[in-house]
Amino acid sequence: MKAKVASRAGGDRLAVKKSKAEKDPNKPKRPPSAFFVFMEGFRKEYKEKNPNNKQVSVVGKAGGEKWKSLTDAEKAPYVTKAEKLKAEYAKKMDAYNNPQEASGDSDKSKSEINDEEDASEGDE
Repeated sequence: MKAKVASRAGGDRLAVKKSKAEKDPNKPKRPPSAFFVFMEGFRKEYKEKNPNNKQVSVVGKAGGEKWKSLTDAEKAPYVTKAEKLKAEYAKKMDAYNNPQEASGDSDKSKSEINDEEDASEGDE
């Protein structure tokens, strides 16, 4: 019994919570999969047919069953739309990860521009 108590005491040191890294609000959101593209339209149709249903889980289960019953040909438009959204996401992520300078008009560095502004203010 004492061995178990000792091992638990050692485990308490490891139970230190680490805080999560802050998420960047400017980072693009991941694109939806073909199933979620399908579910966007399916939810609207389901709510029109069943206006009294208030449970999200029922809509999700019905959507999952419908998606499983679709053939590959019927899924094709959703898959192509998902691929298009994925390509757009890849472009946005590339721009996010490799930002270009917004003020690329000038060959001068920011310090040179600030030096010129300081010199012109001193003349006044």
